[in-house]
Amino acid sequence: MPVPKKRTSKSRKGMRRAHDSLTAPGFGECPQCHEFKRPHHVCPHCGYYKDKEVLEVEAI
Repeated sequence: MPVPKKRTSKSRKGMRRAHDSLTAPGFGECPQCHEFKRPHHVCPHCGYYKDKEVLEVEAI
């Protein structure tokens, strides 16, 4: 099995990992209830998607 000939420096390792960080998902405002929801997803608060009710949401 081949082994590395040179040790990878901290700088080079850091440059390789520069794009590995996680980003927070984006959120948009629901046009029905004005709560935050994921884009292109059914609103978990009111159950609407594109001005149509798709889910019945129970009142807590």
